[in-house]
Parts: sequence; C-alpha cells; structure tokens
Amino acid sequence: MLPPHPALTRALAEWLPGQRWFGGKDGPVDDVSIGTATELRTGDPALHHLILDVHQNGTVDHYQLLLGVRRDLPDRLRHVEIGASTHDKPDGPDGRKVRLYDAAHDPDLTRTLLDELAAGASIGPLRFRHADGARIRTDLTSLPITAEQSNTSLLFGDAYICKLFRRLSHGVNLDLEVNLALTRGGCARVPAVLGWIELEPGPVPGGGPVTLGLLSDYLHTGADGWSLAIASVRDWFAHTPPPRDAGWEGEWAELDASAAGGDFAAEAERLGAATAEVHGALARAFGVTMLPAAEVREMAARMNAELTGTCRAVPGLAPHAKSLTGAFLDLAARAEPLPVQRVHGDYHLGQVLRTESGWTVLDFEGEPARTQHERRALAHPLRDVAGMLRSFEYAARFLITKPGTMPPEPGGRLETRAHAWAARNRAAFCRGYAAAGGPDPAAHSVLIRAFEFEKAVYEVRYEARNRPAWLPVPLKSLAHLTA
Repeated sequence: MLPPHPALTRALAEWLPGQRWFGGKDGPVDDVSIGTATELRTGDPALHHLILDVHQNGTVDHYQLLLGVRRDLPDRLRHVEIGASTHDKPDGPDGRKVRLYDAAHDPDLTRTLLDELAAGASIGPLRFRHADGARIRTDLTSLPITAEQSNTSLLFGDAYICKLFRRLSHGVNLDLEVNLALTRGGCARVPAVLGWIELEPGPVPGGGPVTLGLLSDYLHTGADGWSLAIASVRDWFAHTPPPRDAGWEGEWAELDASAAGGDFAAEAERLGAATAEVHGALARAFGVTMLPAAEVREMAARMNAELTGTCRAVPGLAPHAKSLTGAFLDLAARAEPLPVQRVHGDYHLGQVLRTESGWTVLDFEGEPARTQHERRALAHPLRDVAGMLRSFEYAARFLITKPGTMPPEPGGRLETRAHAWAARNRAAFCRGYAAAGGPDPAAHSVLIRAFEFEKAVYEVRYEARNRPAWLPVPLKSLAHLTA
C-alpha cells in the first residue's frame, strides 16, 4: 500500500530535481501530484507504477516512476532512496515505517516487466505489448545502465535492453514508432523491437495511448561510438609530436593524425556508410516529400531567431554571432526546394554502437530540449550528418575540457591537435556517407554549414542549462569553425 499522497508527493518534490533524467532543473518544482498509480506487485518489496504530474512555472510535465516500497532498504539501493520513512503513520503493529525508492534499480522488482510483456498483460491503464513472433524470456536479471541519459535503460542479462521513458510525451514515442517501422522493414542497422509498454488512456484527455517503455534486442558485443572515439583522441594526444623545428601548425597537424595508434578514420568512414543506409531505410518506411523554398527561408529565419535568443541567455556565444548569422542568411538567399523525410534527429557518437557485424543506430527520440512537434518535423538527412560532425568536435575536445584529464600544453597545442583529429574524422565520415548513396555534404556546403551552426547553437543552450562545465566544448569548436 502506498503512503499517504501528501507525504509521498513532498518527498518526490525534493527528490526529482536531483535526477539526471529530470528536465526541469532550471526552475523550482511548484507541486507534484500523482496522475495514475498502478500496483504491479504486492508484498515486501512492493512495486507501484506512477505517473507524476510535475507543475513548474505554469506548465505540467508528466514523468514515469517505478516506485519500490520496502520495510528495510538494502545498502545496494540506498543511492536511489526517495524518502526515508515518509509514511505519516506507522504501517504495522511494530511501528516501523516503509522506505520508498526508485525501483528501476531493483532487479527483484524489474523482472515483473518481463513477465507482463511476455504475457501481453493489461493491468489497470497499463498495456504490455509484444511484437509479432517475439518470444520473451522471463528468467533474466536486470542491471541499469549508468551512463548519463534522459531516460533509464535496463539490461536484462545479455539478451534485452528495456528503455523506460522518464519524461513522457503525448502519443506514440518516436523511438518506438521509428524502430518498429525499421524492424518490420528488415533494417539490420537497428536493434529489433521485441515489445513495448503503453499507458491507455494517456494523461491528456483524448490524447491516445502514451509509450512508457521499449524492449529491444541487446547487442552485447557492441561498443558505443563515443567511447571508441575518446580512446582514439587519447591515443592521438599521447602521440609524440615531431621536433619543434619541424613545425606544429598547418598541414603536419592534420596529416599526422593518422600516425597515432587507434586512428578512428576507417571507423568514421564505415559509420558514414551505415548512416546513409539508415536514411535510405527511413525514406522507404515513411516516404520523402519536398519542402518549398519559402519554407526553407522560414527555417533559416528560425535558426537565426534561436541564435538571437541563445546569445541573450549565453553571452559567450555573442562573439560568433556574426559568422553564424551569415550562414543562416546565406541559406535563405540560396533557398531552393529540399527533399525532407524522417531522420534520427539527435545524431551523435553516443547514439551508435560498433558491433561485430558493423555499426548500429539507437535512440530515435530527437533532441531532448526540443518540443514534441519539433522532434516529429521532417528534415533533410544532412541535418543528421551535421549532428555527427558536431559530435566529432565534441569528442576531440572532451579530454581538454575535463579538469585534470590532460596536462596543459603551451601555445594551444592540444587545441590544435583536437582540431586535426576532428577534421580527419569529419572528412572520413562524409566520404563514407556520400559513397553509400547519401547526399554529398561537399556538394551542399551552404546547407550543411547552416545545419551545423544550428546544432552548435542548440548545444550551447543545452550545456548552459544542463552541464555548464561542458559549455567550453561547443564554444571552442566554434572558434575554429567561424574563423
């Protein structure tokens, strides 16, 4: 049985702002109420599924929480405790109080999700669906992925990954919609969808079911692109430079990036080819339409408006504003009809896995700071290419920015090396993408420059709000790109 709602919601209002996946860190929580509460397991421990209605600055966002309830909380779950003894009254004759915690981290309870998915169960407003022909094992133990993300993903053995969407959007989640279509279309570049969880009806009257979770094959041999790229950058930084009289700047710095161990360029090229393959599968699954030239000009105007607003919020971007505005104005001046389609929407090295069979693409939800309408908008595929080019810039400078990771070098030499690594891998990615049938970035320089600068503005705004320590990464890369 749940504790009284006032005690529970007070504890949640204090706990939510400290969670990585909570999207309202830039303002106080005004109120938390419980939209739905569904008991999935009784006893000790008990499991309750909650939809939380979080009120902030006149708006309401909806979050999903698996709430665990125990008399005694083991040490392994202390880090996800929501409230110690939040019951207002003793819940038993011994006078002890219950402990509340985030049960997504409790393998004793998360196995319930597999049980219900395998059974295709309906419990209260919750619907557990499985894909046609899917056979889901129920004997696996979960382990939460610890990487920073806006959702929570659970590994079940080495067979499945279950993504729980924390901040809910109305209707079918893009990640489910796109992955299911690509799975049914036979695309080998995405993990196969096995099942999903939805809420019916959703939190908004008339809004239809809301996707809560997605179960897919887990590619246990995969290594994420970000980790591989960072290892390559580390090798490049550790590579001994030539004598100073051989020269540091210019051509040597770029060409010699291939001399260090762990060169990433071949993988970047293969990733470009895989990206073109996914774009082709998306076009076949969802179709392609033409965006009129007038709407391309409107798109350029929106890019410039975002730049203006971000410069006001983050003054460090202002020195680059002239160059960025020039790119957007150039796009508007040369506007012509553009083919647009479904794309990834938030494409970067953390969204791809290198497996023994090649590159695989994950997470088709779009950029977390965008509205649901913006995430669903069709786009030219080079928008994804621009996102990955920005990710190479991030990887190149991450070790420089992270305090204590790299010893300082005089004269900005590490920054020069970072630029060389990024340039080499950006070129390789674009080469692979064009060779595999994607639109050649070199032949669309105005468009891709505008997309890349749009992404950089988004990054600056996102980092300023969520990870201020990372803000120098996009700003330093812009210093090179706008020079």
